[in-house]
Amino acid sequence: MSADVDELVRAGRLADAAARAAEAGAHARASELLEQACDYRAAAEAALAAAQPARAVVLAVRAGDAALGERARKTFAVGTSAEQRRSLAGELEGRGELAAAAALYDDAGLPAEAGRVLERGGFALAAAEAWARAGRPAEAARVLEAAVQKAPEAGAPRLALGRLYAAHGRHEHALRALQAIPAGAPERRAALELVRRALEALGLREGLAELDAELARLGGEPAHAASATAHDAPASGRTERAPGSVRPAGEVLYGRYEVVREVATTPHARLLQARDRLTGADVALKIFASSASGAGRDARERFAREARALAALRHPHVVPLVEYVAEGPAMAIAWMAGGSLRALLDREPLTPARAVEIAQALLSALGEAHRRGILHRDLKPSNVLFDAAGSPMLADFGAAHLGGADATATAGEIGTLAYMAPEQRSGRPATVQSDVYGVGALLFEMLTGRLPEAGVGLGPERHPDLDARHEAVLARLLAPAPGDRYEDSERARAALGSLAWPRRLPPGREATAAAAVRLQGDAAPRSARSGRLGAARAPADPCDVGERRHDTTLERDVLVLSLDELACAGAFARAAHPALAGVWRADAAARELWLEAPHGTALASPGAARLEPAEHARLVEALGRLHAAGAVHGAVDADHVRRVAGDVWLAYPSRPGTVEPGADLAALAALA
Repeated sequence: MSADVDELVRAGRLADAAARAAEAGAHARASELLEQACDYRAAAEAALAAAQPARAVVLAVRAGDAALGERARKTFAVGTSAEQRRSLAGELEGRGELAAAAALYDDAGLPAEAGRVLERGGFALAAAEAWARAGRPAEAARVLEAAVQKAPEAGAPRLALGRLYAAHGRHEHALRALQAIPAGAPERRAALELVRRALEALGLREGLAELDAELARLGGEPAHAASATAHDAPASGRTERAPGSVRPAGEVLYGRYEVVREVATTPHARLLQARDRLTGADVALKIFASSASGAGRDARERFAREARALAALRHPHVVPLVEYVAEGPAMAIAWMAGGSLRALLDREPLTPARAVEIAQALLSALGEAHRRGILHRDLKPSNVLFDAAGSPMLADFGAAHLGGADATATAGEIGTLAYMAPEQRSGRPATVQSDVYGVGALLFEMLTGRLPEAGVGLGPERHPDLDARHEAVLARLLAPAPGDRYEDSERARAALGSLAWPRRLPPGREATAAAAVRLQGDAAPRSARSGRLGAARAPADPCDVGERRHDTTLERDVLVLSLDELACAGAFARAAHPALAGVWRADAAARELWLEAPHGTALASPGAARLEPAEHARLVEALGRLHAAGAVHGAVDADHVRRVAGDVWLAYPSRPGTVEPGADLAALAALA
C-alpha cells in the first residue's frame, strides 16, 4: 500500500494518494498529503483521525472552518495541560492567527493573554470581554474608549462601555457613553434600558417618562425592571465574537446573518463570512465602513453602485446578491469557497484549456452586464472568485458604470493600472472593449505567469501546442486601440472557443524559487525590464539597500536587488504584512528582485515622537509574521521605522538576519 501511495505522489495525484493512505489507516500520512494539496479542511479531519488534535487545530484555522476548528480545539483540550494549550496558542499567535490563539489562551485559563492578543488583532469588544474576565476592568475600559474614539458613530463599543461603567457604579460615565448612541441604531433599545437604570441610581427621574415612552415604542422592558451587570447577556441576545475566531455562534447582524469570521478590512468596508439563518447557507457579508477622510460620500456611492449592479445581474458566472441592507449599508452575497484567481495563480500554473475556460466564463458574464448597460472597469485576479465546485464568478462591481458605456475615469480613480486598457489609463471613456482588454490581460497572465506588455507576445512561455492562430486571438484581445479589439465580449468568447487549447502544462512552467515568491499589491509583470525602469523620483534614502529606480508602468520607486537576496525577501513576501516592505517582483531571467523602496518619515527625524502603543503593537504583529515566515529583521531602529500617511511601516533591513527574533522585539520596545 505504501508503494501505491508513493507512486501516486510521484504522479502528482496528492488527493488520490491521501485517499489511499487513509484507506490503509495511515491518517497522519493522509493529512500531510492533503496539506501539500492545500486542502486544509480535509487535512484537519485526517489529523483528527490520526489523533493529532494540535495539528488539526492549526489546519482548521488555515481552512477558515469555524465548526471544525471548535471540534479540533475541544478534542485537543481533552487530556492536555494548560501549558500545552498555552504553547499551541503561542504558535498560532506567531502565525498571526490571533483570534484562534485567544480562544486557546482562554482554554488555558489565561483570559488576560486572550485580551492582549485580541487587542492586537483589533477585536475591541472581544478583547474588552477578556480583560473583564481577567478582573482588569480598567484595561477593558481603555480598549473600549479607544474603539469609541476610532468609530464615534458605532453603537456596539458604546453599549459595551456603558455596561462596563454601570457594572462598577460609574453611572455618570455610563450615561455619557450610552446617550451618544443615535436613534435608529440597533443598540438603542438596550442602551435606553441601561440609561434608565443609571438615571434611577443617580436620582435623576425627570426624564424617565419620555424615556419610557421611547422604550415602549422599541419594545423595551417596562419601567422598574431589575438592574443588569456587565456580565448579563449582550444586547438583543447577541454574543460578540472576535472576527476570525474558531468559536462558533457569532454575533447576529441585521437579524439574519450569524458571523463566522472576519475575512478582510479595507478603508471602506469590512468583509465577514456569515451564515444565513434563513437558508442555512454561508454568505459573504460586506459592510460599508468608510474611514478615509473626505471620501465617505464617494465610497458610499461606489458601495451602492456595486449593489445595484449585482441586483440587476442574474448570471451563472456573476457572484449572486442575496440581500442589500440599506440601514448598514451592507450587502450579503453568496460565499465563494474556492478562493480567488489571484490565490490560484500564486499557488500553481494553469493549463491553457483551463485558462481559456475561465476567460470564456468571464466574457459570458460581461456580455450579460454589457447588455444591461453595465461596464465592470476593474478586471483583475482578486475580482475573479470560485465557488466550491471551481466555477469562476465575476465579483466586485464597485467600479462599475451603470446606464451607459461612455464613462470617463482616470486610472487613479477606478480600476487597477496593471490590468486596465490603454484608454482607461489615459483617462478616456471606458467601453465594452475596455472590459474585453481586461479579460485579455487576465488570460495572458494565466497562460504565461506574467502581465502583457506593449508589443510583446507569448514569448518563451509559449506552449509547444500553441501556434500563430492562438497568438492572433490574444493579440486582438489586447490591441492598444479599442477599435482593433473584438467588438464585444460574445465575439471574443466565440473566437477563443473556435480554437483547441492544450490540456497539459508547457515544459518549464514548474514553480521555481523565484516564481514561488508571493507577489504583494498589484503584482508587477514578471519579465525583463523592457524599458520600464527610469530614474528614481525620490531622493536616495539612508536605508536604500539596492539600486533605487522608478517603475514607470506602475508609477512607484522600487529597490532593485540581486536575486541572491531571495531567501530573506521570500520571507518578507510570505509574511505579507502591510507594515513590512513589500516584495513586488522576482525575475529569474534578469536575476533581479524589486522591493518597496523606503519612504515616509523616519522615527529618527528631528522632532519625531516615539512609538505610540498602537504603533508598537502593529509592528510587533508584523515582526511576528516575519519570524513565523522564517526570517528576522535585524535592523529594527529609528531609521528603519517610518510613519506613512498616519500609519507605521518597517523598511527592508540593511543587515537582514543577523540577530535572534527576541532581539528584534527588544529593539522595537526600546523605540516605544
